[in-house]
Amino acid sequence: VRRSSLFLCVPGHVCADFSFVVVFDHRVFVNRSLTLENIKCYGFDMDYTMAMYKSPDYESLGFELIRDRMVSVGYPHELLRYTYDPSFPTRGLVIDTTYGNLLKVDSNGNILICSHGFSFLKGEDIQAYYPNKFIQRGNTDRYYILNTLFNLSETYLYTCLVDFFTRCTRYTNLPTGYQHGDLFMSYRSMFQDVRDAMDFIHDTGTLKERTIKNLDKYVVKDPNLTVLLNRIKEVAKVFLATNSDYNYTEAIMKYLLESNIKTGKPKKSWRSFFDLVVVDTRKPLFFAEGTVLRQVDTDTGKLRIGTYTGDLAHGTVYSGGSSDIVCDLLKVKGMDILYVGDHIFGDILKSKKRQGWKTFLVVPELTKELQVWEDKKMGNRDRVCLLKAHGQRQ
Repeated sequence: VRRSSLFLCVPGHVCADFSFVVVFDHRVFVNRSLTLENIKCYGFDMDYTMAMYKSPDYESLGFELIRDRMVSVGYPHELLRYTYDPSFPTRGLVIDTTYGNLLKVDSNGNILICSHGFSFLKGEDIQAYYPNKFIQRGNTDRYYILNTLFNLSETYLYTCLVDFFTRCTRYTNLPTGYQHGDLFMSYRSMFQDVRDAMDFIHDTGTLKERTIKNLDKYVVKDPNLTVLLNRIKEVAKVFLATNSDYNYTEAIMKYLLESNIKTGKPKKSWRSFFDLVVVDTRKPLFFAEGTVLRQVDTDTGKLRIGTYTGDLAHGTVYSGGSSDIVCDLLKVKGMDILYVGDHIFGDILKSKKRQGWKTFLVVPELTKELQVWEDKKMGNRDRVCLLKAHGQRQ
């Protein structure tokens, strides 16, 4: 089906009183025409795409683990008083690692909102830092753009750090950090410590272990997921490409796909829903030169030695590789693939620009944004109706 409108949506449903309710989380926005009948292969990321994590429970878990790690490496124990507030951080914000500010900027780099810790700065205060109320977003050494939902926890923790040290009388506030006796701690070093703590809970598997122990609390189970994959497989090939390791992928996908099979029906492995499964992809490197493609021993989770050079073996799980290898194994071209992911840089831009894949970005935050717009629109309508009614009475 060819669509040239701004968005394709499942419009909603009619209530018993015939009022119309919009289902915002079913909308699909389109910024170019796409002929779905030409798509021969559908690819999916796992985290925050096939596996949606429950907010704010999952972000709170990440925040607590990072916070505790920071305290364990020497940061003040007072930080343990901070708890995660889901109303504060959002994707797309920018951290200025020189001045410790959190920025909301438009696509051109113009500053819309600026906060230092939890203090929101006004016009003159913003200009003291940024005379033109503008930043060079391309300066990635200084500015860190929060591209993924995984960034929410570390964003909030960094804000808590700035808030704590700004308020604490033991530390002297300086333009680029804090002084305590002979110790100087820059905003940049604090930011790097937060990044290191985030890497630590991922690399050591701490976050994954806690998630697997309580899947019902942290992972959304969608009963329609198996229906979607079965329908796609009737008309196209399907693959899974995730940065997660095999053991975590196995636990998550088994929970999502195998536990949804109705009683009485034959047991179906989650791997059977895909023509190809690739873990440890290391995106965005996956969309460039990639890494060595290896087979995974699904009994032990360990990698088999040597580079895999054979044809696609159904039911086999691979590790590493590249987007070119995926095309070769599935015998499709980049233009034949529609890839679904949540990372604007690692999933969408790189796959599109380097490989010519069609892309589908998952943005769960739009549900809330659209609701705000709808509420505002309905409020304006109500005011118009009231004014008309008042005019008629006059």
